[in-house]
Amino acid sequence: MPTRIKLHDARFDLAEDPFTAVGDEREIPPGDVIISLARFQEHGEWLLSDGRKVGVRLESHEEVEALAYDLPRLSLVALAFPKFGDGRAYTSARLLRERYGFKGEVRAVGDVLREQAGFMVRCGFDAFEPADGSTPQDWDKAVHRFRHVYQRAVDGRPPAFAERGK
Repeated sequence: MPTRIKLHDARFDLAEDPFTAVGDEREIPPGDVIISLARFQEHGEWLLSDGRKVGVRLESHEEVEALAYDLPRLSLVALAFPKFGDGRAYTSARLLRERYGFKGEVRAVGDVLREQAGFMVRCGFDAFEPADGSTPQDWDKAVHRFRHVYQRAVDGRPPAFAERGK
């Protein structure tokens, strides 16, 4: 099984991935799967009623609102970064956590680089498939590189102005 970097209790670890990412052209194998939004809309009910864990991969142009009704039944949402400069997945992660209260795994996939780690964690990502070969230790350093943040976010860190007010 492929591995991923997983954030759990403020700690980054290398973790086995129990899910199989399945392209639209492939047959759906047994076990837990990650499928595209289009495939989920077509086969999601069947997969969920089959008792398996299901994840949906959203491309950057697809909206999380399409999953709103089904989020309580999903185990993960994989948000794709087609290139490192495309930040739409940050907004999607934040919507999943704040607006929809999604408690499952929010995974960053695609062109995922450790330089983005701090921003991803602040927006609600908790699993990562790095494209740059980085390790959990690299991600920990990147996330804790800066002591202060300047706005509130999903991670709950107090912004600098709140710290000054104490």
